[in-house]
Amino acid sequence: MKRNHLRRHWKVLATVVGVTAAVAVGLVATTASAKSRDDVTLRVSLFGDFGYHDLYKQYEAAHPGVTIKEEIQDYGTHHTQLAQRIATGAGAADVEAIEVGFIPQFTAGAQNFVDLRKYGADGMKSRWLPWKYQQAVGKGGAVVGLGTDVGSLAICYRKDMFAKAGLPTNRVAVSKLWPTWQAYIATGKRYQAKAPKGTFFFDSGSNVYNAMIGQLNPAYYDASGKVIASTNPKVKAAWDLTMQGVLAGEDAGLAAFSTNWNTGYKKGLFATVTCPAWMMGYIQGQAPKTKGKWDIAATPGTGGNWGGSFLAVPKQSSHPDEAADLVEFLTSPASEAYVFKQTGNLPSQPALLKSPAVQNFKNAFFSNAPVGQIFATSALRLKPQILGPHQGDIQNAASAAFQRVEQKKSNPAKSWTQFLKDVKNVAG
Repeated sequence: MKRNHLRRHWKVLATVVGVTAAVAVGLVATTASAKSRDDVTLRVSLFGDFGYHDLYKQYEAAHPGVTIKEEIQDYGTHHTQLAQRIATGAGAADVEAIEVGFIPQFTAGAQNFVDLRKYGADGMKSRWLPWKYQQAVGKGGAVVGLGTDVGSLAICYRKDMFAKAGLPTNRVAVSKLWPTWQAYIATGKRYQAKAPKGTFFFDSGSNVYNAMIGQLNPAYYDASGKVIASTNPKVKAAWDLTMQGVLAGEDAGLAAFSTNWNTGYKKGLFATVTCPAWMMGYIQGQAPKTKGKWDIAATPGTGGNWGGSFLAVPKQSSHPDEAADLVEFLTSPASEAYVFKQTGNLPSQPALLKSPAVQNFKNAFFSNAPVGQIFATSALRLKPQILGPHQGDIQNAASAAFQRVEQKKSNPAKSWTQFLKDVKNVAG
């Protein structure tokens, strides 16, 4: 795609970010003049549903000869296979999604990806939150990926289950229950005392722990890039506090993204879940019949972040020009605004976060909570965490450590020791 054509359709797209219905019209109208080309199939590899299906159709309609094939894997498998395919130089898709926990690993090997500065990324730098853009910059300033969403945090909770346990249900009152994580765990004890039979206060120990870790800076890495998981007392404090809730019976023990976790949403097995913006779409997809039973409250502590991704083009792509064009399209202001309204994935662009289209957006599924304001305010205030090349691997090790305790295969002390060994094995 020629640069002048790209600039033309982005300029028009920017005028329709506030009107969902207009996005589809704008996408087609501004790219209808695209020149025909040889048939090209672009593979897009994601973990989970990014909400791109309508955008693919619009892009294909405006770009004759281009076909987009989406591949979806689970989070861990996706990133493991991407690392393997980059290492072997074969098998990667034309467009690869990379979650923030893994982006340092791939920026360290920036030479394996198309430098998106070649396609004007540096000229669009101001479009993204500064720290978001910088997270995908590798050696020599190479831009490995462009930002999709950010995962600013809240707590999603079941109003009906709170009422049965004698807790307040109004989101303002609920937020006041837990100004700190200690208060959150204490609220869990109150919930369990009168909880509906067979239900738990939170879904997964690792999800609560990771939310606490997400508020620390530094957490697993210091500013020099040294791994400090074993020496940072705040990491151990987060572990110990979460384990208090686990051992007190507040934890359903359901590994995130597992089949049992999905079933837990459907059956109402837990009353709260650590809830980044993208989780809204996940909950709606897993438990559509629970509409109106959910609401959203503030996160204990200082906000935080869970997730957020980037789209990158491996150098092994056979169609780097077309792939880069698609990446820029999918991360354009109009596309990010459209995805937010469809799925809840929060844009990583401050102009959108401050726009009426986002700020005024409410979600009927979550009791008309002002989700745009809640999540956008959190994202704009967010201070980025120092990340390292094995951030994602350490997070996976932490999740495994909690699962060992939840599944009665280990106790907290032994599992913590094993966690530190696992960290040393993957990160040195």
